[in-house]
Amino acid sequence: MKNSLLLMLSVALLAFASCKNGQKAEQDSSNPFFAEYTTPFQVPPFDKIDTSHYLPAFIEGIKQHDAEIEAITGSADAPTFENTVLAFDKSGKLLTKVGKVFFNVNEANTNDQMQEIAKKVSPLLSKHNDDISMNAKLFGRIKAVYDKRSESGLDAQQVRLVEKHYRDFERQGANLSADQQAQLRKINEQLSMLAINFGDNLLAETNKNFQLVIENKADLDGLPEGVISAAAETAKAAGKDGKWVFTLSKPSMIPFLQYAKNRELREKIYTGYFMRGNNGNANDNKQVVTDMIRLRAEKAKLLGYDNYAAYVIDENMAKTTANVDEFLNKLMAAAVPVAKAELAEMQKIADKEGAGFKLESWDWWFYAEKLRKQKYDLDENELKPYFSLDNVREGMFAVAGKLYGITFTKVTDLPVYQQDVETFEVKEADGAHLGILYLDYYPRDSKGGGAWCTDFRASGWENGKKVDPVISIVCNFTPPTGDTPALLNWDETSTLFHEFGHALHGLFTTGKYTRTAGNVPQDYVELPSQVMENWASEPEVLRMYAKHYKTGEVIPDALISKIQNSGLFNQGFDNVEYIAASILDMDYHKLGTPAEVGDVVAFEKAAMDKIGLISEIWPRYRTTYFAHIFDGGYAAGYYVYLWAAVLDADAFDYFKQSGDIFNKDLAASFRKNCLSENGDDEGMVQYKKFRGQEPSIEPLLRKRGLK
Repeated sequence: MKNSLLLMLSVALLAFASCKNGQKAEQDSSNPFFAEYTTPFQVPPFDKIDTSHYLPAFIEGIKQHDAEIEAITGSADAPTFENTVLAFDKSGKLLTKVGKVFFNVNEANTNDQMQEIAKKVSPLLSKHNDDISMNAKLFGRIKAVYDKRSESGLDAQQVRLVEKHYRDFERQGANLSADQQAQLRKINEQLSMLAINFGDNLLAETNKNFQLVIENKADLDGLPEGVISAAAETAKAAGKDGKWVFTLSKPSMIPFLQYAKNRELREKIYTGYFMRGNNGNANDNKQVVTDMIRLRAEKAKLLGYDNYAAYVIDENMAKTTANVDEFLNKLMAAAVPVAKAELAEMQKIADKEGAGFKLESWDWWFYAEKLRKQKYDLDENELKPYFSLDNVREGMFAVAGKLYGITFTKVTDLPVYQQDVETFEVKEADGAHLGILYLDYYPRDSKGGGAWCTDFRASGWENGKKVDPVISIVCNFTPPTGDTPALLNWDETSTLFHEFGHALHGLFTTGKYTRTAGNVPQDYVELPSQVMENWASEPEVLRMYAKHYKTGEVIPDALISKIQNSGLFNQGFDNVEYIAASILDMDYHKLGTPAEVGDVVAFEKAAMDKIGLISEIWPRYRTTYFAHIFDGGYAAGYYVYLWAAVLDADAFDYFKQSGDIFNKDLAASFRKNCLSENGDDEGMVQYKKFRGQEPSIEPLLRKRGLK
């Protein structure tokens, strides 16, 4: 899943843009970004924002931010925490304001004009970012405060803020020579544009360049009626009445792979998905990847690291690439035998049916469904009527209410960037306003793939008052068809709970300083999301929200038992494909200079052959559509989901051991130490405040059937 509480591109480009009023300049009064929002809860006025407003707002935001930096560096007063570090931490309000709207909308509801603006803005922001991080006067003043931080009467959080900003400047090249800084500037600009090109290419490959059009109804054999109806509606929208269209969006593709009896067509759609960005056309990503890997290695060398992975992981809980490699290899060794056993069971089914072929990767989903039915008497279509989107959403809200006492009330008078986006006001148990939550559920051609969480306004402080967050969850779920509401499969249900965990992180974040509030190591950031998934499948919770969309009947205990019993289903496959992608990511980013990948397809094959990946499983993300690492802020960091899984399994096990999965004391401690104040100290320190000890890997191994 693609997550971004730290939204992909905007994080990298707006790392220094925070929250202080800048100097006023001559501005277009019709531009909504140049005035305080007058909307309810001060959410972005999407109904008044036009694409023509973005570029002028970015330019003005950069201008104001430059003036704020100049005011800091031009001060005749000696550097202090207040006039230097705090002033810097609170600078760039307008730039942040426009950036959070633009990059979120560009990812969720883009168009040709937005994409062109991104290409214009990217080099501007890259230069602006470098102008700040390589500003010798600014760094000198921050260093002066840093050098005296222990003798200036600062409290612990102020010291932490000083240290974080100082460290940022070091990692952004402040100590480099002028020639080296010029080289780094060029690299940063090139990388920013390459990331945009990668994302644009992938969007086209996913949403525009492939359709599986079926004209013969016999080719639909095996598919559930709901899937067929959805394909007919997709065809109608595409001007192909009387036909059925399947796309590479997962709500369309996955059911086809699971149930379509036509093996040739399964191979066709599967290959279409796994060949994205690797078709030798205008949207091919192979050269983009080659250039990005080379430039990242050069950047790491400039900054004094052996490779880009070492540069990234130095800031994470894992600390070294060796630790990550050991972690991944240990889990892969446990997962591969499980996957091979799953494959053998599926091959037996195929042989018994007289299939007459050796299973290939495009057969896995189809025969896994048969195996699920055989071993657990569980058909996912039997479950879906109990998981209407509305019920799942209300279920996750109810879980948050039982844990933290918060409430969610739908509001209909807020402007939205797309008509089917829903908005909710979030309140504390005492009725105090906590924040706003946007929910954007369904696929569209203008939306990137996957699911993620971000914010239009982060929690913070301004003029001595708390600023309440505006959080957004974006998904690509199975849409409603005809009179049937959106019915989610189990993966989609878990995904919604997952992204909701990120949302709670954003809603609960406290802290007066932009750089540290909610800011955690990358291999910690998936803890808040993944831990929420645990509640989704608990029998007590299922009875709260899993109700038949027609009758309102609570899910029967027999089905709950099947869900529980099938908890280890396909875990070999799930773990192997994920770990394989994580190792591929690490292999690319452990390359030192000159990092000449050459043929990325050959590089990927060699990396997978080295670990003995079986041919029936491909890495979850192949190189040319691996958006997490080439367009999503997870370079040398895709492993973090699994690293955080150790934390989330251990944390939920703590609740289970208490005898109450809604234990109020544990929930309060988790909210305080792991969600609200998690930026107050290093990730493991904060986790241990909640857990009382370092996490054990045992709950994860048990949970995934790897032990």
